[in-house]
Amino acid sequence: MTNQTHREIHLVNRPEGMPSNDDFKFVEKEIPTPGDNEVLLKTLYLSVDPYMRGRMRDVESYIPPFELNKVLVGGVLAEVVESNSDLLKKGDIVNGNLSWAEYNVADPKKLQQVDPTVAPITTRLSVLGLTGLTAYFGLLDIGKPQAGETVVVSGAAGAVGSIVGQIAKIKGARTVGIAGSDEKVDYLINELGFDAAVNYKKDSFEEDLIAALPGGVDVYFDNVGGDVSDAVINQLNRNARVSLCGSISSYNSPGEDVGPRMQWKFIKTSSMMKGFTLGDYAKDLPTGAAALTQWFQEGKLKYDETIVEGFENTPEAFFGLFKGTNLGKQLVKVADPEFAKL
Repeated sequence: MTNQTHREIHLVNRPEGMPSNDDFKFVEKEIPTPGDNEVLLKTLYLSVDPYMRGRMRDVESYIPPFELNKVLVGGVLAEVVESNSDLLKKGDIVNGNLSWAEYNVADPKKLQQVDPTVAPITTRLSVLGLTGLTAYFGLLDIGKPQAGETVVVSGAAGAVGSIVGQIAKIKGARTVGIAGSDEKVDYLINELGFDAAVNYKKDSFEEDLIAALPGGVDVYFDNVGGDVSDAVINQLNRNARVSLCGSISSYNSPGEDVGPRMQWKFIKTSSMMKGFTLGDYAKDLPTGAAALTQWFQEGKLKYDETIVEGFENTPEAFFGLFKGTNLGKQLVKVADPEFAKL
């Protein structure tokens, strides 16, 4: 190996409001050496995800907060460049929850090997990975869409929302997406097959939403919270189900998120609202992965990626999540493989 050092990205400040470059620091370190039964990994792609913003707060949650002056951790697609394990060999492609660094040392038992002959490798960070699984379980276990029902998806042009809408269509539901531009609205309808879509940034959003929901809402998959969700909840039908996946509208809010009190609506309609994280479904992940892979191979699931080139541009890719610049999954391409034949 020619280079003896690599870069890591550390969190050095807890952001107040929208994160900035001042909250991150690139730290140069020696490339780690794998020990017995370990592998050295070269990072190929980083997954950039909204939930990471929550981990930058020093608050109790379902997952511990990031530590200050320590390397950030997230989804990583990597190539094995050195192996001291019988489980993986040089050139194998893997993914796992690893440091935001150009190289990682890891225990192969904590990695998932990626077969590049099944699908493009980046799909393991999106439609065939945690993103797709989040959509699968959040919609089907909590939302339980039935043929002919209306499913509404906020953040519908994002990584999770775009898959949710397509699964709803597979199940025979009428699907309505909410996105942040006319271009994304067109994409949802003309590329992904949504029955309708509306732009929440328009002054006419609430009127447009009501017009798109002549039969009300049976299932709402919520990625954003805030005013958008208030508007959708007002249209709930009797026995509606609301699946809470994210609340990106409030992630950068410096104060408490406030809004209308909606308890009356759930009582009046006998509706149900439930939050979840993918960890709730740990034992069932293989079932979800098999279903997603089958639908993908049958051509029933499309996906898009917004790929930012260069490790040094990772913070900008992260900021883009909150500016709505991404279509589908936000990734950072860090490097090309050295040994893998893709």
